Amino acid sequence: MLIQNVFVENAAQATDIRITDGKFECLEPGLTPLPGEEVIDGSGCLALPPFIESHVHLDTCLTAGDPVWNQSGTLFEGIQCWSLRKEKLTRADVRERVHRAVRMQAQNGVQFVRTHVDVTDPKLTAMEALLELREELRDTIDIQVVAFPQEGIDSFPNGRQLMEDAVKMGADAVGAIPHFEFTREYAVDSLNFAVKLAEKYDKLVDVHCDEIDDEQSRGLEVLAARAYESGLKDRVTASHTTAMHSYNNAYVTKLMRLLKMSEINFVSNPLVNTHLQGRMDTYPKRRGITRVKELLAAGINVSFGHDDIFDPWYPLGTGNMRDVVFMGLHVCQMMGYQEIMDSYKLISTNAARTLHLGDSYGIREGNPASFLLLGADNFYNALNEKSEVLYSFKAGRLIAKATPAAREVLF
Repeated sequence: MLIQNVFVENAAQATDIRITDGKFECLEPGLTPLPGEEVIDGSGCLALPPFIESHVHLDTCLTAGDPVWNQSGTLFEGIQCWSLRKEKLTRADVRERVHRAVRMQAQNGVQFVRTHVDVTDPKLTAMEALLELREELRDTIDIQVVAFPQEGIDSFPNGRQLMEDAVKMGADAVGAIPHFEFTREYAVDSLNFAVKLAEKYDKLVDVHCDEIDDEQSRGLEVLAARAYESGLKDRVTASHTTAMHSYNNAYVTKLMRLLKMSEINFVSNPLVNTHLQGRMDTYPKRRGITRVKELLAAGINVSFGHDDIFDPWYPLGTGNMRDVVFMGLHVCQMMGYQEIMDSYKLISTNAARTLHLGDSYGIREGNPASFLLLGADNFYNALNEKSEVLYSFKAGRLIAKATPAAREVLF
């Protein structure tokens, strides 16, 4: 297959892409079609690596209002709503909803997903279903599964055993939720347990860390210290870290040294956290999102996640990662031209580091030919004009496509 006349990752010059046996064989301008070779005219489209959803809850997706709506819009009422919904979980229910959500993501150029799956369910129903789907869908979408203790590890009956059971079943990463534990001591112990569990079973770590406006929530320093001391380092991810928004600057200055030494990754979820945080404030209201701009300036890896798709915590969402970037650029005040141009990395190359995808990810000769074509010549224009993902190829195979909408102004 030959894709002609595309701009790879905002390049100034158009090039051609030849794909052979599902891999990028050659990226050069002016390639001549071979006899019988399929040719696609890229017409000046933007070629990007596949989008990556680095933080979502597929087990809860598409359940908003079932059985009740989160009327206050708070994180904690969302947890209460989900506790009620968990009572009627079945494998068939989870599988049907996840299939729908994954198709929504694929339509929007997502090919890699890290999903957090609630294991504060004695039957581990959702975990079983997601592990099945991870294997069934691997030819179209790569799914990483995090064992996520929604109601705590030490604050939930038999929480530690459920976590270990989920890891033994095949979870890819170990989670935690220190800010939801009953006490500071429980929070620290739960993080120590999660890191030890990851070491024992050679797993990644991804913690819902300090997703609260309380500036006294300091799970991040504990997680970073354990990542550094254990040597897990960039195998560890701190998700949310919204309390960091409220930390005083003197403390953050000290903390940054540890964060850089630890080499941990961060995932920010702009859509959901600007909706959930600041709920206890009158005025002024906090934006409630972690210090993305400062972390990036310090050389620390940050990616963006959608977090929730039409569930008790977020009653909207279509799985479109460009909506996430659009919101994130605004609330993080990252509206410089180059910041906007580079922002695709927050849902691609940066996220690939978080998921530990290695060197096989990206548009490079010899790599699997997994990539997107968007109907614009650079990401600034694609984001601003809401350009469709026209083609999504995975290892050279077309898995999703779109036809640009025809619009007319009749005056």
